[in-house]
Order: sequence, then structure tokens, then C-alpha cells
Amino acid sequence: MIHPLSDVHSKNIGEDTFVWQFSIILKGAVIGKRCNINCSVLIENNVLIGDDVTIKPGVQIWDGVSIGNKVMIGPNVTFTNDRIPISKNKEYKNEKTIINEDASIGANSTILCGIEIGTKSLIGAGSVLTKSTQPYTVWYGNPAIHKGYITEDSILLGLDLKDKNTGDQYYIDSYKPVKK
Repeated sequence: MIHPLSDVHSKNIGEDTFVWQFSIILKGAVIGKRCNINCSVLIENNVLIGDDVTIKPGVQIWDGVSIGNKVMIGPNVTFTNDRIPISKNKEYKNEKTIINEDASIGANSTILCGIEIGTKSLIGAGSVLTKSTQPYTVWYGNPAIHKGYITEDSILLGLDLKDKNTGDQYYIDSYKPVKK
């Protein structure tokens, strides 16, 4: 479903994807199946979005951003695509940003260009992420720093790999926290 008050130029939008009002999607964008593109979202040309992605209102996704399957992008997340933004810069270099599958980015976070967010990583609301993250890690703050881990079942762990609610201890196996 593409809302009649949106401005969609891309023909590369998967089935069962919803695009809500006041969103703009440029011609070269590729968007997967079963996505939910909320109102007031801008998606530029050189953008790849996987299946089952949710993008909340007020997000701009600039050229060079690649988003994997089942990613959650919270409201007003800001992506960048130029580390040295100068008006009318003839030396402009568009840097690629990769968001791997199952990652979640909290509301009002800023994501610096040229980094990669690992599978299942969680970026806390209001964070300023300036470097790449490993899979299954939790980051937050300004600048965002590594604060813990997240399991396949979305259980939050401290840096000591311990569940603060149950006391269960985990260990890392191929980037994934696994219960001992």
C-alpha cells in the first residue's frame, strides 16, 4: 500500500510494504517485502532496504545506506553521509553505511557514515554512534560506547555477560551470547 499523499518514484518496492503519507522515495531506492515506511520519511536513490524493516516517522536515509532484514529504525533517527559537510563541496565523498539484520536503532540516534552496525546490535535512544559495532552488542550514549550484549532472544546482558534479572551467566560463541 502506497499512501496517495506520499511521493514514490521507485518501482523496486516489495509486496506487502506500506508507505505512509508525506514520505518521499526516490527512483533508485530498493525496498524489500513487508516493510513499514512510516510518515515523513525520505529515502534517496542509492539505498537498499531488506525485508520486514520498520522505519518510524522523521527518518532520512541518504545515498549509501544499506539496511538488512528485520531492522528497526526508531523515530527521528539521523543518518549522515559526509564526514566533512561543507556547502557546495566539490570534494564530497559519499560514505557507505551498513546496518546488518535484526539491528535496532533507538529514537533520535545519530549514525555517522562509513560504519557498520553488527547483526542484532542495539543502539539506545538518543545515541551518537561514531564507530562500527560487533554483532549482538548494546551501545548507547554520546558518543555511544559498548555497554553490554543482547541475546538471540533479546535478553540484555551487562559487559560481564550476566543477566541482571536472573543472574544467569552467558559466554560468547561466534559473536552470540549463549547461556552456560
